[in-house]
Amino acid sequence: MPDILNVLKASGQSEPFSEEKLEKSLVRAGANDILAKWITDKIKQRIKDRTKTSEIHDRALSLLKKEEGPLAARYRLKQAIMEMGPTGHPFEKLIAWILRAEGYEAETNLIIKGKCVTHEVDVVAKKSGRQIMIEAKYHNEPGIKSDVKVAMYVHSRFEDIRSVDKWDEAWLVTNTKLTSDAKEYSSCAGLTAIAWNYPREKSLQYLIETSHLHPLTSLTSLDHWIKQSLLNDGLVLAREVTQEKLSELKVKPSKEEEILKEVNSLLNG
Repeated sequence: MPDILNVLKASGQSEPFSEEKLEKSLVRAGANDILAKWITDKIKQRIKDRTKTSEIHDRALSLLKKEEGPLAARYRLKQAIMEMGPTGHPFEKLIAWILRAEGYEAETNLIIKGKCVTHEVDVVAKKSGRQIMIEAKYHNEPGIKSDVKVAMYVHSRFEDIRSVDKWDEAWLVTNTKLTSDAKEYSSCAGLTAIAWNYPREKSLQYLIETSHLHPLTSLTSLDHWIKQSLLNDGLVLAREVTQEKLSELKVKPSKEEEILKEVNSLLNG
């Protein structure tokens, strides 16, 4: 084994394997320090140089599920959001749920007339008399970043609609990452930018974890067809997966019990 293990990120970039980073991600999901270190040591013993980070994540998830099953749903949050596609509509609904938890009124997919053209706005939020236009940039594959052109596009749409009516803020929310230019432009233009891990104290990951609004795709007990059926019915949250909904889908009683047990563990763990 080489002195320094490098891993391959989804973007194709290489970086040194960080035991600390892996341990922190496991602790964030609810694992105690001893379990997090044990899983990290197990993975370090088995990986090779330039192993993909996705493979490391899958191995960690497998070990976590075996040792502390209820924590697996929390650990796979980023992957779960990417499974909400292929369209961005469930992601827009998730954003609306998060905003409501933060005290906003929120609606999705509104048609707003601007000075020059008519716009379909992904999410409209209101709080304390302020009206906010939100553009949701959803990606169902890792390694994709929203660049400065996306930030400029959102800002130009905002300028068009606020020339007709009172709009106070524009936000760009994405489930992946932003380029440095996108962050810089957003800051300069007064555009609120929220990405998977940016800004640190109000990132998408932070907002979901603190609000406990985990998407239903986090549930490891859900078969693909059940996930798709629930999403097609307009559901997006794990807490919306009820016995009534599963019965409507004619899920077998034993499977239904397994799913509801995981939902309860996720919501109350």
